[in-house]
Amino acid sequence: MTMSTSSNNAVVLLSGGLDSATALAMAVEHGYNCYVLSFDYGQRSQTELTAAKQIAANLDVKEHRVVRLNLEDFGGSALTDNDIDVPDHEEEGIPVTYVPARNTVFMSLALAWAEVLHAQHIFIGVNAVDYSGYPDCRPEYIAAFEHMANLATKTGVEGERLTIETPLIDLTKAQIIQEGTRLGVDYGLTVSCYQADDDGRACGVCDSCRLRAKGFEDAGVVDPTRYVQGA
Repeated sequence: MTMSTSSNNAVVLLSGGLDSATALAMAVEHGYNCYVLSFDYGQRSQTELTAAKQIAANLDVKEHRVVRLNLEDFGGSALTDNDIDVPDHEEEGIPVTYVPARNTVFMSLALAWAEVLHAQHIFIGVNAVDYSGYPDCRPEYIAAFEHMANLATKTGVEGERLTIETPLIDLTKAQIIQEGTRLGVDYGLTVSCYQADDDGRACGVCDSCRLRAKGFEDAGVVDPTRYVQGA
């Protein structure tokens, strides 16, 4: 999706990871008033929320809210069910770290806040190139959600079109890191690991850790990730 400038307010989803931090920095660079939304949804690693707070503070956003959800009540994912192990190798098909309907839930709440703020833009750092194969990161899903958002809201019905901004959708992980480095993103603050410890140190073996490490290597940028001892 291309970035529009019809309104200055934007809601930006921020997990505390590398991709969402870069998307936020890009939104700030383009002059948006950024209202940042993070979720405590019962995920294994709570340190990513600490990272999100630090990133939002560093980028001087308008407001940062953390909403508590209880997706662990449903489980069905290695990220929300401690009885399902996070895999240490690449899997065929959609991995067990996929959280059922997570982006749909997140973007629906972002949409509600966007209406209150009279914001016509929602930023999400999804990527369809170097990613884990989640169905809710694909361009066709984003296009479908944007269409639904404009049918389902007062804002859309009254002609103030809502857009879902996905500035990373066609970038490789290396390109994302290079762009974020240009923008001054402190990747040492970000937490990408699916099972980071209480100090935010990464396991080094999960799918997210492997994609992140390869991205820094391919980008030719020093990897600031802190790993658990021996990882």
